[in-house]
Amino acid sequence: MTDLLDLIARRDYSTESDVVRAMPMVLRIERADPPSRTDVLEAAAAAAIAVCLDDRAAVDGEWHPALEAWIRGRIRKVSRRARGAHWAAVQELPGVTITVGTASVRAFVPGPVTELPKELSRLQVAGSDLPPDTPGPVPEGARVLWVNPRVEMTAGKAAAQVGHATMILAPRLSAAELKEWAAVEFRTAVRTPSPADWDLLVAGPDPVVVRDAGFTEVAPGTATVAALL
Repeated sequence: MTDLLDLIARRDYSTESDVVRAMPMVLRIERADPPSRTDVLEAAAAAAIAVCLDDRAAVDGEWHPALEAWIRGRIRKVSRRARGAHWAAVQELPGVTITVGTASVRAFVPGPVTELPKELSRLQVAGSDLPPDTPGPVPEGARVLWVNPRVEMTAGKAAAQVGHATMILAPRLSAAELKEWAAVEFRTAVRTPSPADWDLLVAGPDPVVVRDAGFTEVAPGTATVAALL
């Protein structure tokens, strides 16, 4: 387990500062040919954990101090949308881009929300919603993330939630499982169960459950995404 995964597992807020930090996530949503919602969520889920497990995030890596400071606080993510030249511009900022099917999402090294680079600050947070779609079979090697069917979320909000899920899930996996997952670029399958199946899932033995802090869209403590080991 990496140092960062150990911090995530322990979630020690004893050294939390007053500085509000967040991981920006940019969803590529072109006007003429928008991606499917499922592809966006699966790309976002992979991109978030890919930043945390990148070689540059290791203890001696250039990204480590920023990621450690973020994880020691509240793990916030903020999704924005971009297209065309604005999408190309953010590729120059430190982060990882993941493409799944019709969608590309770039997750960035976290930082203070008051010091956002202009390439990110000019992007809109609103307008990232996408209609539901019918996903195909679960890809081989993918980890399945289940979205609460009773909670309405924009694609941007849901992208942050599935990103939380992969971060919570990763410390629970063995070194061998992490290696296998990394080999398929942290592939996930984001699915929406029936309300009855959701209830069984979260009531089952030791599920991984994301409970939102309630800053946007949903009430504090709402269970948004779940996964099984």
